[in-house]
Amino acid sequence: MTSTIQEQRIIEIQKALRDGGFDGWLFYDFRGSDPLAYRILKLDTHGITSRRWFYYVPATGEPVKIVHSIERDKLDLLPGKKVVFLPWQQLQSHVRDAVTAGNGHSEKKRIAMQYTPENAIPYISRVDAGTIELIRSFGVEPVSSANLVARFEAVWTEEQYESHMTAADNTRKPLPNPCETLESTTAKATVAAIPIPQAQSRSLTVSNPGGIMGVGS
Repeated sequence: MTSTIQEQRIIEIQKALRDGGFDGWLFYDFRGSDPLAYRILKLDTHGITSRRWFYYVPATGEPVKIVHSIERDKLDLLPGKKVVFLPWQQLQSHVRDAVTAGNGHSEKKRIAMQYTPENAIPYISRVDAGTIELIRSFGVEPVSSANLVARFEAVWTEEQYESHMTAADNTRKPLPNPCETLESTTAKATVAAIPIPQAQSRSLTVSNPGGIMGVGS
């Protein structure tokens, strides 16, 4: 049976957790508060999200998705056990059960979250202080997911690397070594005005058709 992209991503996440010495990764979102979670988990960013949800990925074992009763299908694309809450007391109970399950050792479990101490990396710090306090109250230690996020957000796949190298080669073709041949400011300004169609003729994707290829301007 072929796995979905979400199932394959969870396999990759669990390997990263074991490699990094984490016990799990707790994703949390409220009304789109964490766009990183959607990208990393391969979730659709469209649609209504008016209630909180949590998704816990342990280093080994079955993930747990915690969703509100009126948005119970929100995480259906993700693998794992679904638990549904209505009052906030149920939500806290379900989160506690998820992050403390299987803790047979004396040390606190290290749970990665989109958080950095003292908000050192705002790009990562998506979880509010109150939720961090809640997780700590369960006897586990929230730790920054910064290195994990970098692994899934900033590392190119082989296909992305090849695409980049192709784009770099094609960008250089219309103007071979321009900096070695241009001497005057006027010449540089002329080069800066080379139209986008030249780039398109090299099979480059252009986001702004009305723009220019700027070199030395």
